[in-house]
Amino acid sequence: MAPLEPAVRADHPAPVRQPAPVARRRAAVVRDKARDLAREGARRGGSHARAGLAYLTDRIIEIAPRVPVRDLATLRAQFPGLGPEELADKLVAGAAAGTSTVGAGIGAAAMLPVPPALPTELAAEITGVAAIELKLIAELHEVYGVRPPGNLKTRSTAYLSSWSQERGIDVMKPSTYDAALGGRMKRELRQQVMKRVVRNLPNLMPFMVGAAVGAVMNRRDTKRLAARIRADLREIQVPWEKLEELPPLEKPAEPLRLRDLPEEL
Repeated sequence: MAPLEPAVRADHPAPVRQPAPVARRRAAVVRDKARDLAREGARRGGSHARAGLAYLTDRIIEIAPRVPVRDLATLRAQFPGLGPEELADKLVAGAAAGTSTVGAGIGAAAMLPVPPALPTELAAEITGVAAIELKLIAELHEVYGVRPPGNLKTRSTAYLSSWSQERGIDVMKPSTYDAALGGRMKRELRQQVMKRVVRNLPNLMPFMVGAAVGAVMNRRDTKRLAARIRADLREIQVPWEKLEELPPLEKPAEPLRLRDLPEEL
């Protein structure tokens, strides 16, 4: 029986096989090029991410002195008959409802077929939540009788430090907060902003899940932050009857408008 080998026609020359080493070299070149492109893409993406975090950090630092804060006298007049813990509960509930509203709004925007300027929307949520939480922290210090000393700018810096570290301020120990916006505080703020971005990633989920998840996560995180701050402040709390009369808080020259939020805020 004749061997089962394909016949080689005269008009079709046998294919020339490329030497394996040449093919391997070409594959290596393609692979190296792809790796270089991936590294360049990652480098550019990381650079953009760092620039975005730096912008958000500077934006939060900028708005901190503009956040309107009620002093203890104003809070007690607005919520008569409440003791320190009941008043603090009221403030936390209002702030949690406020950050929940912000999270739901951005989550709903993320669910649209073409989300409108999503990075801008996310940045708006981060700064909006930060403003609400900074206001909460400042007013909790009023309620527990431990207003940081200094002027509006100094206190705003202290509250920023408290927010970034998620700790209460011990006014008897200036080392517990930064008196100026140094490099360490800016790094901590960037880390806090990064955590907020990561926590808000579920807001990008489609199918009517984003709004609910955004609301629940923001409410939970604000309550957790408040619990940590209150635990610290209870250790250094000054009872109202022992408080020296403090001057009214200065009003920001250009108060930040916290719109569409509960009346507790």
